[in-house]
Amino acid sequence: MSLSKRRKVDTECRVFQEKWTQYYLFTELNTKPVCLVCNKQVSVLKEYNIRRHYETHHEEKYHHLQGQLRKEKINELLTGLKKQQSAFTRSRDREVSDAAVKASYLIANELVQASKPFSDGEFVKTCMLKAAEVVCPEKRPAFANISVSRNTVADRVEDLSGDLGRQMNDKVKSFIAFSVAIDESTDVTDVAQLAIFIRGVDETLTITEEFLELVPMKDTTTANDIFSSLIRVLDKAGVDWSRAVSLATDGAPSMVGRKAGVATKFREKVQATNGGQDFWTFHCILHQEALCCKTLKMDHVMSVVVQTVNFIRARGLNHRQFDCFLSDNDIPAGLPYHTEVRWLSRGAVLKRFFELREEIGQFMEKKGNPVKELKCLEWVQDLAFMVDITQHLNNLNKMLQGRKKVVTQYYENIRSFKLKLSLWETQLSNGDTSHFPCLTAMHVTGLNPDLYQYKDKITGLLQEFERRFQIFSELENEFAFFRSPFTVKASDMPADIQLEVIDLRCDSNMKQKFASVGLDTFYQYLLPGYPKLTSLAAKILSMFGTTYLCEQAFSVMNLNKTQRAQG
Repeated sequence: MSLSKRRKVDTECRVFQEKWTQYYLFTELNTKPVCLVCNKQVSVLKEYNIRRHYETHHEEKYHHLQGQLRKEKINELLTGLKKQQSAFTRSRDREVSDAAVKASYLIANELVQASKPFSDGEFVKTCMLKAAEVVCPEKRPAFANISVSRNTVADRVEDLSGDLGRQMNDKVKSFIAFSVAIDESTDVTDVAQLAIFIRGVDETLTITEEFLELVPMKDTTTANDIFSSLIRVLDKAGVDWSRAVSLATDGAPSMVGRKAGVATKFREKVQATNGGQDFWTFHCILHQEALCCKTLKMDHVMSVVVQTVNFIRARGLNHRQFDCFLSDNDIPAGLPYHTEVRWLSRGAVLKRFFELREEIGQFMEKKGNPVKELKCLEWVQDLAFMVDITQHLNNLNKMLQGRKKVVTQYYENIRSFKLKLSLWETQLSNGDTSHFPCLTAMHVTGLNPDLYQYKDKITGLLQEFERRFQIFSELENEFAFFRSPFTVKASDMPADIQLEVIDLRCDSNMKQKFASVGLDTFYQYLLPGYPKLTSLAAKILSMFGTTYLCEQAFSVMNLNKTQRAQG
């Protein structure tokens, strides 16, 4: 028998003997000999090792205890060890319980973030248990302790919501400037919902952009109703009304009415507390841009395109046959719908319709429903112009979307587009279609388009942009300073900040800092030497330019309510 095998057998045959407790103050715990005095384990269950530990460390102190005194001491040591083990077990159980509760909160948070039903928590737990059985079977009981029932998830979400609300209220108190964005929409259950977002800046010029509340309005949605709901939510958040800077709305009559609109009422309340200082109202730039598109007045093109697309897409047979027709001609299938409330869909439909105009004409002929406009070169020319200008407008729309943008970025995009319109206006009057590829393609086919009519369309569009974005003209000097503080003239700025503007322009350290950091963080370095410029920067940083966040909230709301209705 080998040495290793002999050792294994010896170890297996060793059994803890009760006399070792009396002689050496040891006990057995989880098949290991443990010293009652110092709680150390002896690696090998062998009397020699146990005796050596006792004689080396404890014999001098305990050898005089004999008879009943030694028994009482042993019982005392055993009781102490049991209490210690019990405390350790409770602590370990508490740690496991705390971890399970934390995991429950984390799962609830993920479900909410992903807009999933609360009942999906049970499905998540089932998946975890299945995975644990394969990956770490010994950990399965820990996963089983995680409570993610529907009611538990609802309680967790309520706790998280309450905690976020308390944090938000604390943050609002630190704002030195804030703005509000609101929008109203009707959900799938025909209940009007008012979405309210706040964007604030604290003393360190740190931006906070957060959702405040979604208020159901089950009765009327007049300006008074919306205003009352808005005031209630902001008062609950604890805002300082004197620090309000601007309000962004969707531009509906109830929102922007001059005498009794929400914006007017909001301005009056703010100026009553801030001593009549400036307060700005923004009609959402995205809505404004979409409304500008309507000034083109080319319904004779859109009506034909929408009617034709609906004929093909609304009936399953027509749609299948059209896709097969495209496939037979080695053309990728696909003809999207146009949805009026989805502004970007107009460009996608027009572009695809223009690309497939010959195939669409042939298909409609076969169906006995010919599109006579496709045989009219002037109409196709109008279609080409619509495709081009709509693509340009869609590109602008995409640049105006997104979160946590500074309002000056929107201004720059609008200003750039107006300059482009001026360029196109000049070029089209000279017969140049460089930036209108579909019109250029029509010219290549031999048709000389009458470009002057399109020049007039561009002129009308430019005038509409000037009118609708007039607020940017009112704030142009402030925005110019914010974008480029070292080039603006002090005389162009309000008198109370002119001296600080001059000081800043001569500050070489600030010039270097401006060149090395982003625009949204540069103004943090002005503290505390430029208090008035810092205040101006805080107001601009706090402004909403769009109600994009509200639109996002409505999309999530409708998705959730649609899933609930279907479920």
